[in-house]
Amino acid sequence: MMEMNTIQEFLAVLSSKAPVPGGGGASALAGALGNALGQMVANLTIGKKRYADVEEEICGLLTRMEGLQAEFVRLADRDAEVFAPLAQCYSLPASTPEERAYKEQVMEERLYDASQVPMEIMERAVEMMEILDILADKGSRLAVSDVGVGVQYMRAALLGAVMNVYINTRSMKNRQRAEEINQRALNLTKRGSSMADEIYSKVLSGLV
Repeated sequence: MMEMNTIQEFLAVLSSKAPVPGGGGASALAGALGNALGQMVANLTIGKKRYADVEEEICGLLTRMEGLQAEFVRLADRDAEVFAPLAQCYSLPASTPEERAYKEQVMEERLYDASQVPMEIMERAVEMMEILDILADKGSRLAVSDVGVGVQYMRAALLGAVMNVYINTRSMKNRQRAEEINQRALNLTKRGSSMADEIYSKVLSGLV
């Protein structure tokens, strides 16, 4: 489990032949890193006289980020959990019509479950971008570059996770359900990518 590992241990397993963690877990880790940078900016802002007028708001954002951090870690582990039963589906017998029907049913359910974890990562990444946007405006000027770095990690989490949505929905037999999931993912991708561009440009323009 990610929460039990050091970064070095996680990278060692990620780079091995082990089936998990993979891209989904790495996307969640990117989200966790971007979140941590946001928390750092908040902590550097709180308690400073210069930012006394926004301290209450920043404290509220910090509380939200602490919850989101736990979510990113949970989702990294959950991504590995849903992969195992999906992988097992491929070895189910399919010699008779009954076996094929059962395999298809189970496969459909597990493909759906596997698509929902990266979707949650995307949702959390977009939520974090909203927070980083506020920190870009109201957080400590000494750490504004870290907001820019954080939003790039969130972009990686978002765009990494969406590929893990699509790789599962493309195999679903229920195309209506698959397209509904794809549309949600596309909407999040467009919204998050636009936000990331705006926040990063805003931060960068204040540095040069």
